[in-house]
Amino acid sequence: MLLNQLGSLQQLSRAIMQPLMILPAIAVVLFVGYVLNCFGFVEASTWMQSAAKGLLDTMPYLFAAGVALGMSNNSGVAAMSGLLGIFIFYELVSEVLPTDVVIEPTILIGIVFGMMAGAIHERFHAIKLPEYMQIFGGARLVVLIMIVLSVALSFLFIQIVPGLNNVIQIIGHEIMALGSFGVFLYGVVHRVLIVFGLHHLLNNLVWFHVGSYTDASGSVYTGDMVRFFAGDPTAGGFMAGLFPITMFALPAVAMAIIHESREDLRPKVKKTYLTAAGSSFLTGITEPIEFAFLFAAPYLFIVHALLTGVAMWITFELGILHGFSFSAGAIDYIVNLHLANKGLLLIPIGIAFGLLYYGIFRFAIQKYQIPTPGRVEATLLDDMAGDLLHRVPLIIQALGGKDNLVDVQACITRLRLRVRQEKKIDRHALRMLGAAGVLRLGGGHVQVVFGTYSEFIRDEMVKRLQRDSKQVSFVAPLQGRMIPIEDVPDTIFAKKLVGDGVAFIPDKGELVSPVAGLVRHIYPTMHAIGIETKEGVEVLLHIGIETSGLNGSGFQSIVKEGDEVKPGQLLIKFDMAYIKKRGCSLVTPMVITNSNRIASWSKAPFTIVKKGQTSVLSIVLHEDGHGGE
Repeated sequence: MLLNQLGSLQQLSRAIMQPLMILPAIAVVLFVGYVLNCFGFVEASTWMQSAAKGLLDTMPYLFAAGVALGMSNNSGVAAMSGLLGIFIFYELVSEVLPTDVVIEPTILIGIVFGMMAGAIHERFHAIKLPEYMQIFGGARLVVLIMIVLSVALSFLFIQIVPGLNNVIQIIGHEIMALGSFGVFLYGVVHRVLIVFGLHHLLNNLVWFHVGSYTDASGSVYTGDMVRFFAGDPTAGGFMAGLFPITMFALPAVAMAIIHESREDLRPKVKKTYLTAAGSSFLTGITEPIEFAFLFAAPYLFIVHALLTGVAMWITFELGILHGFSFSAGAIDYIVNLHLANKGLLLIPIGIAFGLLYYGIFRFAIQKYQIPTPGRVEATLLDDMAGDLLHRVPLIIQALGGKDNLVDVQACITRLRLRVRQEKKIDRHALRMLGAAGVLRLGGGHVQVVFGTYSEFIRDEMVKRLQRDSKQVSFVAPLQGRMIPIEDVPDTIFAKKLVGDGVAFIPDKGELVSPVAGLVRHIYPTMHAIGIETKEGVEVLLHIGIETSGLNGSGFQSIVKEGDEVKPGQLLIKFDMAYIKKRGCSLVTPMVITNSNRIASWSKAPFTIVKKGQTSVLSIVLHEDGHGGE
């Protein structure tokens, strides 16, 4: 039950991310206005500041549309319905309430109408009415229901919003009254919620509802972030302490991971984690580093969460105020420094925390032999850039296939998915494909952390899911290690004269079927078997090299010609010790003998695989079913 609730909350958290995308734009506009003012362009500076103020004033409406988008798989009808709802609310407020009672637009109200619009869309957008009523069906029905319910909800809000606003103000005042302890508590909880992707719910309360500020024109702004950009000299206490962590502490963790990696794996680890450190420093995106030790050493993540709280407590006690529009990285630090108070003090504090983190993590990794990336090869986070598009079919396969995916979304650092059956997800395969972590939140809600490539992966996944192409996926036929076909110690296979594919070095004498298909041929010596899939793909599995000379000794066929087989079904048992003793290589090629039919290939990283489980290959056939030579 709790997991189902977490799944629903993560969907809401993802939806809240949509309107937050405007905040970096507001920060840039304010910075440009500041620079123009410094060079004497006062009128132009005023225009830029007015534009930023206008954007801040529209935030409730943006949340109504953005949350509706996020809750409805980016439906434009839902977004329009969310805007209709909040427009109706404020129209009724101005008509019904006495002139001396004012309800200011709030982001919370925008979120409520966005959630309602998203829920109505998901429930009613596919409903078909009788033919004579169908003009009101589908998208029109969503809009109609939203209008009616918005009127009802607006009258309810008119009764409770003043009291609700008071409650929010009280909560905000209580958090503010806690002083440095409140900031410490926020820092700790914020870090913990990142694990579940729910930190935006907490941020929404603190950034948009804690504290109140009235500017010279009488406009009222609430929330630490909004007040900071509106010019409140007391805002920024809940954001300043995050800069030392994202700009210095977590990059120091990345350096500790690099320095504790094995020498043979260090070049690849260095490339990956220097990139992650740069991303954390510049943009404040920290998940690729945090997930590198979250699952391997959860207690270190607890230490990290506590130290984040300590950093925020220190900055608050020193009166340091700074803010960001996106995340606490160097870009936001520089762009918003003109609005900060004692912002330069964050640099020495950050350096001190960087040294502290580096020492703690190097000591812990050495002392407790924590399997961080590069210490054991199976945990290595591969570089995604080079073959990203080729991995996407394998990622889909590792997620249980096209039919298992209900909803595919992404935020900046992770895929946010809804699947039909969580048990079909291959976590090991996803790790091998570059995922830093996989979180199951219940109710079919799953998050896969791919770092800053997540949005690109999502876009490519959607393209491939919508494309009606013939695709065949393969799992590992053996337990062991996958290697390139070019590394097979046999010229015929290595030069792809039989066909293209991959090969395996087994550590267990069992060959299983990599695909669903029909056993077309079993060699009399039982060292090789041919399978044909329903799409007509011909697969040859050849156990070892020069093993035909054994005349069947050491081999036992479990299936016979004409049998239908499923992925992972046992085909042949073989005696590894006997084959080795006879001087034969155990390298086992898996090739497609009619490779001319293949339009594109997607091969998994060449590493350790589990028979019948690990996704190793995905192919797309030519649309005409034939292809050229």
